[in-house]
Amino acid sequence: MTNKEKVIEFYKSHYGEINGALTGFILAVCILIIGFFQTAFIAICVGIGYYIGKKISQDKDYIKNLLDRILPPGTYR
Repeated sequence: MTNKEKVIEFYKSHYGEINGALTGFILAVCILIIGFFQTAFIAICVGIGYYIGKKISQDKDYIKNLLDRILPPGTYR
């Protein structure tokens, strides 16, 4: 077994801990460098983008349906 295979096997068995530690480290660095509120704003924007992207991948007409609910039907076409 090579070193690369050992690293991959270790990651597969501990991916939750590794991903959590990396996320925490990146969050801490962002807060120290750009501040809490800017980091919170970025996190909110990423969350909204993830949510919209997930909805679009599930339903290709999500944006059209959303605009139909917000605007009168047919105004954006």
